[in-house]
This record gives sequence, structure tokens and C-alpha cells, in this order.
Amino acid sequence: HVQLVESGGGSVQAGGSLILSCTASGSSFGDSVVGWYRQAPGNECEMLAFIGREGTRNLYYADSVKGRFTISRDNARETVYLQMTSLQSEDTATYYCLADPPPCGYGTSNYWGQGTQVTVS
Repeated sequence: HVQLVESGGGSVQAGGSLILSCTASGSSFGDSVVGWYRQAPGNECEMLAFIGREGTRNLYYADSVKGRFTISRDNARETVYLQMTSLQSEDTATYYCLADPPPCGYGTSNYWGQGTQVTVS
């Protein structure tokens, strides 16, 4: 599969914002749909959003993040972003991106990679 690398996580106060980035490592995600997920210990994995190469023609948001998070992509830079606003403690989790996004629970830790940690105080 296409190995993607997440960045941009960190600590933020409740009500604050962060922008996460997702880029290919040594490869291109090309025409692939790219999705964002999150998971914290004791919580279920949640698919947050995905976006196709054509953007709004193939776009999904989970109800839990509609109106707060925005997914976008820059095909020239082969980068997908997740803009997060109005962050709350419940958003604390490790965030992952995957090309050709599978259901939660697919694969292994190595498949999902390290993710990027978001902590909301």
C-alpha cells in the first residue's frame, strides 16, 4: 500500500485549532482516495473524513466532525489536510491517514503507522 506520513499534531487548548497534513513517503497517492481516522485507548476507531482526487465529487464527513473539521487536498503537492476547529477534550486521540481508506480495524499497527497525536486540554 501507499505509505503516508501524518504531521501537525500537538497540544492545544479547548476551543483551539490545528491543521494536520498527510503526505506520501517515497511514493505518490495519485488518484487514491485519502481518509483521516482517529483512535484513543478505550475508544473505538472512527473514520472522520475522506476525499477523492476530484474533491467535492467524492467527499465524506462523520457526523461527529461535520461543521468543525474540513478535509482538503492539494494534488500538485500530493498533500491532504485536515483543518480542525473548536477542538474539545473528546477530540484527543492519535490521528491517522490512509490511502484507499479501509474500515476501522483493518490491518495491523504497522499498516496504520505512527499517526500524529492531538491532545486537547
